[in-house]
Amino acid sequence: MEYFQALIVNTGVYQLTVGHLIMIGVGLMFCYLAIVKHYEPYELLPIGIGAILVNLPGHQVAVFSDQVQSSGILGIFFHYGLYFYNILPPLIFVGIGALTDFGPLLSNPRMIFLGAAAQVGIFIAFLGALLLGFDMREAAGIGIIGGADGPTTIYVSAKLAPHLLGITAVTAYSYMALVPVIQPPIMRLLTTKKERLIHMEPPRPVSRKIKILFPILLMISVILIVPMSAPLVSMLLIGNIFRESGVVPRLSKTSQNELLNLVTIFLMLCIGITLKADNILNPATLKILGLGLLAFCCGSASGILFVKIMNLFTKKKINPLVGSAGVSAVPMAARVSQEIAHKDDPTNHLLMHAMGPNVAGVIGSAIAAGVFLSLL
Repeated sequence: MEYFQALIVNTGVYQLTVGHLIMIGVGLMFCYLAIVKHYEPYELLPIGIGAILVNLPGHQVAVFSDQVQSSGILGIFFHYGLYFYNILPPLIFVGIGALTDFGPLLSNPRMIFLGAAAQVGIFIAFLGALLLGFDMREAAGIGIIGGADGPTTIYVSAKLAPHLLGITAVTAYSYMALVPVIQPPIMRLLTTKKERLIHMEPPRPVSRKIKILFPILLMISVILIVPMSAPLVSMLLIGNIFRESGVVPRLSKTSQNELLNLVTIFLMLCIGITLKADNILNPATLKILGLGLLAFCCGSASGILFVKIMNLFTKKKINPLVGSAGVSAVPMAARVSQEIAHKDDPTNHLLMHAMGPNVAGVIGSAIAAGVFLSLL
């Protein structure tokens, strides 16, 4: 009987708590959203699996801490890939850069200002976090959610507030998945039908020479001005140089496929295993969820409002709908701009125009991350 009792006590079932069950339910919800609703499946599915796994007591697959030693395959990946060296988010940026076409931005350089304007959400959430009692480093990790850039959020949180890494990353990816739900009401509220009907001239062609020079010159200038942004900006633009050079197709293809897929698997699983009940089920989680939503809304709104201001001083009008694409949820935000415009006028094609501020937002959020890291 004594051995039988010992066996029962050591089972995971005996150690399950209500908190574990809640977080397993959250993990299952993420899996549902990924599989059934197709919301950011490459991110939410492994995050959901990781959340389920870490809340099953008694195993040694995902044991991690802020100490030097971690155990379990995912615990080791978390410790050395995120907490200790933080190399997984920059590696994802190589793949993102190899997939990114800066042509729409280069054909209409004004769009870079929309990408910058949409970063207002980052600093509003940062100030809001300070007002709610978070310290400076925690507020920076929360604020960067407003950039709508998952890898950047992960990178900054892992550096400045690793204890908030799970909830900030999940908040960022959850709201990125909900961009088609969050943005349309804001876009309709802040624009008139006349503004939504504005047609823009087709993007002008951009030469191969300019596409090659742009990432090189951008990398040099940004890193000289904000050196702490180098890990993200350099990897993003290295991937883009591989793409645009045309001389290393195998490197470009590997960056876009094998490298991006492999790093995504382990990065998202590592985020999932941070969603342990003890870390997530507390009042701070609700505050972060609210601040993340505020950041997304303010980022979308500021991009739209900045377009309306620009249109006061220019002859070639910009459709304000493209301003909301300044958040760096690529390419989801650009698609939403196209869908809203298409509902009012099926002949109005804004997708390529919206991709300009969309890719500018990726650069803007990386620079904002560098500013936070430089200061803190």
